[in-house]
Amino acid sequence: MQGKIGALRQQFKTELASVKDTTDVEQLKVRFLGKKGPVQDLMSALRNSSADERPLLGKQINDLKVELTDLCEKALLSFQEAELSQRIATERIDITLPGRRRFMGRKHPLSSFLDEIITILSGMGFSVQYGPDIDSDWYNYEGLNFPSDHPAREMQDTFYIDTQMLLRSHTSNTQLRVMEKVSPPLRIIAPGTVYRNENISARSHVFFHQVEGLYVDKHVSFADLFATMEEFWSKILHRKIEVRFRPSYFPFVEPGLEIDIRCTQCQGQGCSLCKKSGWLEVAGAGMVHPEVLKNGGIDPEVYSGYAWGMGVERLAMLRYGIDDIRLFADNDLRFLSQF
Repeated sequence: MQGKIGALRQQFKTELASVKDTTDVEQLKVRFLGKKGPVQDLMSALRNSSADERPLLGKQINDLKVELTDLCEKALLSFQEAELSQRIATERIDITLPGRRRFMGRKHPLSSFLDEIITILSGMGFSVQYGPDIDSDWYNYEGLNFPSDHPAREMQDTFYIDTQMLLRSHTSNTQLRVMEKVSPPLRIIAPGTVYRNENISARSHVFFHQVEGLYVDKHVSFADLFATMEEFWSKILHRKIEVRFRPSYFPFVEPGLEIDIRCTQCQGQGCSLCKKSGWLEVAGAGMVHPEVLKNGGIDPEVYSGYAWGMGVERLAMLRYGIDDIRLFADNDLRFLSQF
């Protein structure tokens, strides 16, 4: 048995000396050390040896196996280093070829536009406050003067998680949270994403972005709201804008109104964008309802306030002349790269 071990060792070294590449080494390793190789045959023949000889022969066979494996690994490493050196020597980089252009990342147009809105309103004295996207019925509806049977809830097309929790349908849910923590005077804006279960079309989506504005102090009046709105619309659209106010109804304000601006496309002459009216509806607003002030822990006999809410996508569509709200969410680089 010992003679076979020595002969096998010599045979392996002889054949290893004649291999030419890594493939030859792998094949030699499989042939000698594989399940059907001569080393395995030695292990099988070991059972025919006497009990006294088995420990010594078993160790010698195991040492042979380790030795042949190490020789294979060294040969493989040597060939791999040689192949790498040869590839480096033959490969060349043509430094005259133009480099690959790296495209810089950029903000989504809605994010950039929202940043601009926040910058303008912050410069007008409003602080930025954020509310949760998932909120309770109290903060989203009931605390804002939406009773459980109020028909205005049907207009919101709400995504309910359970009977008490929902995806907010407007950023007005931030109002009460701020009133509960901050004593007047308070002047805030609440930007964020809102969700409504609507049919997706060129004019509507199941999620979009809003900015809510709120100002509460002593002796706040409609005059303050009108002045704020006229200044804001002129700044965000980069030119003097004619604004009009129409009476309307919202549960959380009393009285309420709609805010329209002179059509930015036809300048009031009438077009498809403004439906031939010459005006574009851009926001809802009004004086904060006394019940909402009470729910926020503020005395309506001492303080008054105004609030307004506007859709960011609607403003961006007016600003950039976009006619389909779905483009903002499609992630089409042909569209996004224009901004």
